[in-house]
Amino acid sequence: QVHLVESGGGTVQPGGSLTLSCTASGSTYPLNNMGWHRQVPGKERELLAVMQATGGTYYHDAVKGRFTIARADAENSVTLQMNSLKPEDTGVYLCYFADQFLSITWGQGTQVTVSS
Repeated sequence: QVHLVESGGGTVQPGGSLTLSCTASGSTYPLNNMGWHRQVPGKERELLAVMQATGGTYYHDAVKGRFTIARADAENSVTLQMNSLKPEDTGVYLCYFADQFLSITWGQGTQVTVSS
């Protein structure tokens, strides 16, 4: 069973930066892709950034140029570097892992609050 560990959320002022980390363990099958969604109360969950096993990346238009997803040193680990944060970036950031059969496991989420 896949287990995800997320870290790095917190509170930051507008214009500030945060780095989120996510590590997946226990998968029987290799990675297809992993990344981050954002959940805000009353809104649909948004897919923000994806790291594919091939090294390809995807970004939501709202975070392009500000957020960077990268592989971390540990296997099946990614980081999300978030710069120039805005109040509208506030939400729960959920990491996910999708294996080669696109079976998805979600992390518990980490709160990011951007406020002055």
